[in-house]
Order: sequence, then structure tokens, then C-alpha cells
Amino acid sequence: MKSLEDKTKIPYVVGSKSPTAVAINSASKAGEWIKSKLGMHQELNTKVSPQDLVTDVDKGAEMMIRKLILTHFPNHDILGEEGVAPGATASAAALSKASQSEYLWIVDPIDGTTNFVHGFPFFCVSIALAYRGEVIVGVIYDPIKDEMFVAEKGKGVYIHGNRGEVSKEANLSDSVIGVGFNPDREFGLPTNMKGINALANTTRSLRAGGSAALHLAYVAIGRLSGYYEVGLNAWDIAAGALMVAESGGIVTDTTGKPYDIGVRHVVASNGKIHAELLETIKAANATGIA
Repeated sequence: MKSLEDKTKIPYVVGSKSPTAVAINSASKAGEWIKSKLGMHQELNTKVSPQDLVTDVDKGAEMMIRKLILTHFPNHDILGEEGVAPGATASAAALSKASQSEYLWIVDPIDGTTNFVHGFPFFCVSIALAYRGEVIVGVIYDPIKDEMFVAEKGKGVYIHGNRGEVSKEANLSDSVIGVGFNPDREFGLPTNMKGINALANTTRSLRAGGSAALHLAYVAIGRLSGYYEVGLNAWDIAAGALMVAESGGIVTDTTGKPYDIGVRHVVASNGKIHAELLETIKAANATGIA
């Protein structure tokens, strides 16, 4: 009989026909195709603002992911960023309709499109699966670094088979926090700037890489102590939120309510700094919630 110590060394294995395996395969294939198109996109359009970009590569990657998922799960529903009209109202309406699904895949084919367009190597494929509104699988793939982040509910978060865990910082003053410059110039960016200004004075440092999903994955494996941004969508957050929770962290909205797939204003952390992070954002009137 193996000892308990030996059992802890058994590698994490994903079943070949599981939804997690399908998500990994879909993210990997789409990510490699996206990488091959770096600097070669043929169409460039805008959505809610001149800073909110979409390319033919975003659309092609989402189509690829849809086909791969539906090949294995033809009765499942898919909520993808490129299949939803621009703007918060359209996103909320699409999510409200899709959330009635028993199984719902939530897909962002390129989280960090502006980075992709400019050749800045910080973007990813994000795929989540929700069962009756609860996220149970999350996969984020960074094709530039070839880093695959994987989480299943109740099984932890892994990067290339190695289990991840959140950072150890106990104080905001010792923490590095991810933030975002939201493309919504009417609401998202002004609100975020209030929070960013407050956090700049209370943290060790801030980082704004330009991909919400990757920021959340970095919180889950301890590269960031926390993450804050107002004005996101389900496809930006779903996979990464599961990862943070599975690595021992906490994800809420900006007022401290528990995460669900309808959350648009998010705070994620290692758990130890969460209360202080929320207090700082609230004091700066930067929650985005009236």
C-alpha cells in the first residue's frame, strides 16, 4: 500500500473525453492558430470605442472553438464574445438568455486583442464551462509563452500539470495588483482610474498587462497578489475566477458579494488582502456600483 506522501505525488490527469480535455484541446488549437496570425490580421474594426478592437482572427478563432466544442457536445450552448453585439446592455441581455442553459460554454477567443494587434505578447484564449450557472471548468492558454492554465471545480488549478496556489502577502502594502484600462471611456475607464489612483498609493506596485483572463490566472498561481477592474464581461472573467477560487483565493464583485457569471466589476485576491483591497476601492468611490 502506498503511503499518503506517495499519493500526493500522483500526477493530475484529465480524461481524454472529458469537457476539460475538450477545452484544453480547443484552447491549444485556437491559440496556435492565433500565434501563427500574429502581425497578419486582415481586418481591424472597433466596438464600443476606438480602443475596443476586434479582428478577423478573433472571429476565426471563435468559430474554430465553437466547432471543436460542438463536435463533442452538440447539445451544449456557447456564449462567445464575438457572437454578442458590443456594449454592456447587449452583453447583459446575451448572458441573461444564455444563463438559462444547463451547460454553457463561455468563450473569449482572444482576451487582449489590442495586445495581439500591436504585437505585445500578452494575450490568451479563455474557455469556461458552466453547469446550471456555476463554472465547473476553466482553461486559459497563453500561446506566446505556451502556458496552459487548467481548473476543474474541486480539483485545484494546474499549469502544465503543476498545482498552483495563490501568493502569501498578508498586507496590501506588500502586494502587486493587476489593474486594467477599460476601453469604455464613458464609464469603465473613469471608474477604474479612481481605483488605480487609490491603489497606486497603497500597494507595492500595479501591473496592467491588458488581459483580464491572464491577470486572473496570474493571481491563481501567485504571480499577482490580486486583481481589480470595473466593466468586464462574463467571457473575460469566468475561467480565471474558477482558477482563483480553486487555488485558495477569493473572487467577488467590487462590493464583496460572491462571484457569479453575471459579475462585471471584479476583485480577485489571495484572500489575505481581500478585505483591505475592497476597502480601498470603496473609499475611492471606484466600485462601479451605485
